[in-house]
Amino acid sequence: MAMKSDPEFSRRSFVRAAGVVPAALAQPAPALVSASLSRRREGKTQLSVTSDGVIQAETPTLLARIEKGFLTSLKSKASSEEYITGFDTGKFDALQLVYGRGETVDVGEQKFGKVETRKISDHRAEVIFQNWDGDGVITISVDPASGDLVAEPSAFSSRPGVRACRWRLKGLRRDLKLVAPFFQGVSLNLDDSLMRSSHWDWPHRWEAGLAILQASSGGFSVHTQDDRYRYKALHVGSDDDPYMIGLDTEAYGPIDANLAAGGLAWRINVHQGDWKVPAERYRSWLWEAFSLAREEQRREPWLHALAMAISWCPGDIAILESLAKQVDPKKVLIHFSSWRTDGYDENYPTYVASESAAAFLARAHEMGFHVMPHFNVVETDPNHPVYAQVRDFQYRDIETKKLYGWSWVDSRAIGVPESNASRLNHRREKVMVKIHPGLTTWRSILCSRIQEAARQNTLRDVFVDVALNTFNLHNCLVENMTSTEGVNRLIHEIAGLGLSVGAEGLNETFFQGLSFAQVHLFRNPRGATDWLERTGGCPLNSFLFGKLCRSFGYSGLSGRNADEELRAQVHEANGALPTITIRSAAEITDPTPAVKRALDRARR
Repeated sequence: MAMKSDPEFSRRSFVRAAGVVPAALAQPAPALVSASLSRRREGKTQLSVTSDGVIQAETPTLLARIEKGFLTSLKSKASSEEYITGFDTGKFDALQLVYGRGETVDVGEQKFGKVETRKISDHRAEVIFQNWDGDGVITISVDPASGDLVAEPSAFSSRPGVRACRWRLKGLRRDLKLVAPFFQGVSLNLDDSLMRSSHWDWPHRWEAGLAILQASSGGFSVHTQDDRYRYKALHVGSDDDPYMIGLDTEAYGPIDANLAAGGLAWRINVHQGDWKVPAERYRSWLWEAFSLAREEQRREPWLHALAMAISWCPGDIAILESLAKQVDPKKVLIHFSSWRTDGYDENYPTYVASESAAAFLARAHEMGFHVMPHFNVVETDPNHPVYAQVRDFQYRDIETKKLYGWSWVDSRAIGVPESNASRLNHRREKVMVKIHPGLTTWRSILCSRIQEAARQNTLRDVFVDVALNTFNLHNCLVENMTSTEGVNRLIHEIAGLGLSVGAEGLNETFFQGLSFAQVHLFRNPRGATDWLERTGGCPLNSFLFGKLCRSFGYSGLSGRNADEELRAQVHEANGALPTITIRSAAEITDPTPAVKRALDRARR
């Protein structure tokens, strides 16, 4: 699912070439969200309901109006800026049910419906929806401590198959840019073709539960303070209305018989300044909610002295010798993929170093390089003896029920065989199946094999592939744990072996145990594109997670052409370490401009 064909094709091509109560009230903002929020805000906080059902909300930071569940006005008290433009609430519904394949059903007045508003207290009200196809409630409250306007949507129907409920924000001011943690950070106009009618599932593609709507100076943000890893999504625009976002609260799979969704509180507030202001608030919440100051103390002191990285490094000692003549090895991070006695993406989870790889690792450690041999965090080869032990816990898609994983035919990714016999008879197609990491037995097997490989090769650093592949699944809960929680726990357990851990991908769920992350460019393009350059230069994830985890580039970073030059530049603009991909020592001694730039920066 994640990184289906293009990135997997590019890395395999490279390896071959190289030879290698309501939640809003039950979960108040933590005391330490930021210096400005650690003290109770001064100013009026109140909520009222007019005779025609309009909610008027005031906090120390904002003024807001909610009509029929829609946010129809949002104004900063500091600047008097209004961020919502007018629209006809009679033509739309604020609340929707979401079924499979993206089908949406309005829950409101559009089909023999009615919407009523009930004031509960001076800080809380409910908007109640009743409609031909479903019912729902949006609880609206104001938080005196943070100044947030808080909305908690929920909806249900007698029709089974509910995947999510969606609360829609319409009429967004047309000059607002969406700053969001997609592919490590983007800042794009809402009507940009890359954003229009796009859907971003958390945490695989929406990498943190935060969206910022930024004007030239100031703006507003939406976030959820979810410390339970509940699935959610951000829906951006539609073909006929790009100035809208939808906030989805998903139900856990299986959804076949599911009738309802809800339980997440979305917090809205305005800010002055650039996107770093709400991002800093969110980062402060993350640090408090997950005790990350303690994690900072566990990081190796050399982590922030790193100056460059090599992805998909061939196991050639000559590369180490050439590189050491130009850069202090202690400042170089090396991702080492083809190191096992087995071929790449075959026979996982067996991790035995080849003779040449063992020599490469020994020499690299002797010289002071930081080398991460490549493991895989959730995948197994169906031909491996372990598969029979864990096969009942394979990932299955929440809607189609198909197995997650991949096979390769003519350098093209295809799905996993659903035939039990075929799954065992196609090793040459590199069939790999994902195993749910909520299963303690799987985590125990993988950790024991990583530990043994580390012992045999004196490893200090390891890399685990496809860690970003966590989803809301048909078999979502294993041992009361989602795949997202399972990967987080597995990363921590690997780190608990005394290792610094790198992984593919970087999001708010498993960064907590990482020291390094190999990150992807926006939609992982191959071939220079104008839109790749458009998406660069917003290092949001580096800002959110960089105190714990350093990011580095993925593939196509040799600088041999304009595309690879652009890829390197965008990675760096997004906060990644200067990263190169090379096939031989000659590319160090006679570098392309991109490789030379990375070497020069590392020397400085």
